[in-house]
Amino acid sequence: MNKLFFILLIFSLSVVSFNTIQGQTSEFEDISLSGSEFKFPSLKVVMDSVIKRSAMVSYRNYNIQSRESTLATERIHWSRNMGVQADTRYGNLSNFSTSEDGTSNTAALKTAVQFNYSVGIFLKFPLFDVINRKNQIRLAESEVEAAKSMVKLEKEQLRQTVIMRYQDLILKQKLLRIRSRMLGDGRVNKQMAEKEFRNGVVPLTEYVRINGMTVDMEVAYERAMSEFITAKQLLEDMSGFVFGLTHLN
Repeated sequence: MNKLFFILLIFSLSVVSFNTIQGQTSEFEDISLSGSEFKFPSLKVVMDSVIKRSAMVSYRNYNIQSRESTLATERIHWSRNMGVQADTRYGNLSNFSTSEDGTSNTAALKTAVQFNYSVGIFLKFPLFDVINRKNQIRLAESEVEAAKSMVKLEKEQLRQTVIMRYQDLILKQKLLRIRSRMLGDGRVNKQMAEKEFRNGVVPLTEYVRINGMTVDMEVAYERAMSEFITAKQLLEDMSGFVFGLTHLN
């Protein structure tokens, strides 16, 4: 009875394992990278796109424009101490006049509709503005240069980040190909072991060990695939476009 139960258990395990192998092999053939390599967009194309669409770089550029406007204002700041004043009056205006002929003194008050105007120019130079003018301009120029340096720094950091992510993507692609080949070899080895096990050549313990190794390979492959897709999508998000991958067989 025990022997019959053991035989039925082995037969059931073999059938389940065979069906699993067939299903996994079919799925694997659709996504396998074994023997293939992808050609990504060039590093320069990706880098230029990342820098172009970077919100921080745009912010730094706007900051330069703001500082340059401040500098331009400082250069003509002295003009606020110069100006033109004008005054106009229209209406019934009273004029008081006097006349003297040697014997008498006559005074008269006359009211008439008149239009009067006056124009004048004023010029003043506060002592603080005169003394501190060069310092204010120098400060504004320094702020412009500092803003330009921040743009350069931001672009350098972006270029370094893109280089690292780009090379990391290539590395993860290579690791995925290796895991793909290993999984393919492992599944072939499992199929052979399964056939030999059914023929009584391979003991149950050896078949279980090989099956466990194949499962570990599948886990490693899925992890490598996930890491590759994540690295690709992160770089695509930074660059703003989806990589049109081309197979190189």
